[in-house]
Amino acid sequence: MAQQEPSPRWGLIGTGHSAHAFARALATVPGAHLAAVGSRSPARAEAFARTHGAATAHGSCTGPATDPGVDAVYVATPHPWHHTHALAALESGKHVLVRAPLAANDLQAAELIQAARDRDLLLMEGSAPRHVPVQRLARTMVEQGAIGAVLSVHAELGAGLDHDHAHPFFDAERGGGALSLLGTHLLSAATWYLGELTVLGAARQLAPGRTVDTLATVLARGGGGATATLTCASRPDVARAVITGSAGRIEIEGTGQATDAVLHRHGAAPERLHREEGADTHRFQALEFARCLNQGLTQSPLMPWSHSRALAQAVDRVRDVAELMDDPAHLTGAGRPTGSAGAAHAGGGRR
Repeated sequence: MAQQEPSPRWGLIGTGHSAHAFARALATVPGAHLAAVGSRSPARAEAFARTHGAATAHGSCTGPATDPGVDAVYVATPHPWHHTHALAALESGKHVLVRAPLAANDLQAAELIQAARDRDLLLMEGSAPRHVPVQRLARTMVEQGAIGAVLSVHAELGAGLDHDHAHPFFDAERGGGALSLLGTHLLSAATWYLGELTVLGAARQLAPGRTVDTLATVLARGGGGATATLTCASRPDVARAVITGSAGRIEIEGTGQATDAVLHRHGAAPERLHREEGADTHRFQALEFARCLNQGLTQSPLMPWSHSRALAQAVDRVRDVAELMDDPAHLTGAGRPTGSAGAAHAGGGRR
């Protein structure tokens, strides 16, 4: 079983929300060892190491990349620094798992992939929807024809956040914004079902100051003419997806944190799909990474390099074609973050 795969000695780059979530997940993985953590703040690195039992705390983000006691690095910094930190780890001979997205754009993603290829190292993008068991079950059923030919994917993801300049979601320098923090997860799910996407159109609503978007809507076409309509936003507390086919549909609540889905077949009673393993996407990413590493793979079948490139290209295309508009006040609000399932994706990172 995947849970029995030997785990590498991990080094974490970053001490933000995703790093804490990954460290907690490692504590549930048999044989996993948190060897090191690195942050530009020595105090944050030391506090993180005490909390999670890391053997070494580095006062720089690149510390785990050069640590001889580390086999694999998890890059948990904000995505504008993914390329820098992942490349440093690859160039030091480390295998690398990067919290989605792999990089800020396709050019950077291509460079990371080439660096991993040249050094025969495992490089994996941690796409949340692809590692949760019920999501994998839903995709398997779609592949087996449970809903007939796929016609469309409709997905929504909201962070449940009122506008707050101090929150990473609204900080452009930390890679904030709906498209960057949430849209990549929806586009990843859509490409999983539809293959490479052609972006037909997009709209983005901008926060006060026009530095980040608070809402992004994308219309895309996949293989065979199937379509995807994807909406991500700061304010709504929502996380759901519907995959519709010629003979039925599958409804999933929770996207990257889902434990249940419902299969609707034409002329039949709804069928509940459930997986007891839970929905800790970080845990399943760590397990998949260990499985790939022990099998000598340099890329995961769940998120191959070609998919990371296709995803990065789709995001680049959305940025190119999207119509920009100001965000109405009723969407941004004026309070503090409320928190939600979507906020787990939007938590940002800390160096």
